[in-house]
Amino acid sequence: MTFLLTFPARLMEHEDDPDVDEPLATPLGHVLGREPTPSEQSSPEGPGSAAGEGKPPLSEEERQEQTKRMLELLAQKQREREEREEREALERERQRRRQGQELSAARQRLQEDEMRRAAEERRREKAEELAARQRVREKIERDKAERAKKYGGSVGSQPPPPTTEPGPVPASPSQEPPTKREYDQCRIQVRLPDGTSLTQTFRAREQLAAVRLYVELHRGEELGGGQDPVQLLSGFPRRAFSEADMERPLQELGLVPSAVLIVAKKCPS
Repeated sequence: MTFLLTFPARLMEHEDDPDVDEPLATPLGHVLGREPTPSEQSSPEGPGSAAGEGKPPLSEEERQEQTKRMLELLAQKQREREEREEREALERERQRRRQGQELSAARQRLQEDEMRRAAEERRREKAEELAARQRVREKIERDKAERAKKYGGSVGSQPPPPTTEPGPVPASPSQEPPTKREYDQCRIQVRLPDGTSLTQTFRAREQLAAVRLYVELHRGEELGGGQDPVQLLSGFPRRAFSEADMERPLQELGLVPSAVLIVAKKCPS
């Protein structure tokens, strides 16, 4: 308000100046809110040259329109950048999910391979066990056939081997004592838990495992019992045979020429 009141008074003061009728020169520096370009600063004619006079200054409406266009351009660039970032984020998420699915499928295939190998190993072990049992059964059957052929009768009703008569008492100490006889056969009587018994003849060099297998086979057939493992005990003196004893021959265990064994259920280890 003060400027509006003093401006006419100052104009009156310069009314008598000799250059009052000359045109006003454009000052150097800011022109319509912009810095002078290097060509304007280095030009000897200054901003009033012919090049400067060919470009009229921008009006307020043009400046606002230009500013508006610049803001719209910036907003468009911002939207494009956000859309690009969103597409990249979606692509990364798809890749992460795809990699997760591939990893899960690979882990599942590995588990299936391990389960298949374990099942094959169990089948192989079971087949080997069945084959071993079959070999023992075949050996028992061959021994039965040989004994039946040798003694000319049924193996189950086979009589015990004849015992030798005691020799004469030596007349004098100078005579040598009678030699101990070596037996090739062994008659085993097995007493089952229900009171029944099985009688069978084995070779003296056969292992005790053959007796146990014979009991397990005939116990299931004759009594209809289960297939639980059994343990063999000697009658007198009472003795429980271990797994290590199953690999020893009957002759070494003192079961020749005859013995009585008792069957008991094997306690789980």
